[in-house]
Amino acid sequence: MFILGFPLLLIPFAIYNMIAFLTPGIGWTAPVATIHMMSGQDWVLTWEDLLIAFAILLLAVEIMKSTRMGMRNIVDHVLAMALFIVMLIEFLLVKQAGTSTFFLLTMIALVDVLAGFIVSIRSSQRQVEIDASQA
Repeated sequence: MFILGFPLLLIPFAIYNMIAFLTPGIGWTAPVATIHMMSGQDWVLTWEDLLIAFAILLLAVEIMKSTRMGMRNIVDHVLAMALFIVMLIEFLLVKQAGTSTFFLLTMIALVDVLAGFIVSIRSSQRQVEIDASQA
């Protein structure tokens, strides 16, 4: 499958960069919708809320992807690490990325990297190979 070797968190990263650099007048805190809750409170949904929620859903898929074994898994971990490093550098050095929205996206990428390595290490410890003895 094509999607297995592709870091899905690249999608919200690209969306953020397209909006931040191509449409600088759009604010992340602009309301998208207001939902009246049963408690009487109005929940104001913003663009940053949608992007973070989308990234968290993709993180769940990434964690499920990290449970498989093989060479593609290693490539996926390397790409996830590279994406995190690029996001961290952009957060520290680029003015448009110095927002709490981008910081949370960077932390989601960090969780992806850490969870991928932890799940791989834990699953490799449980892998048992039994060699049939030749008599």
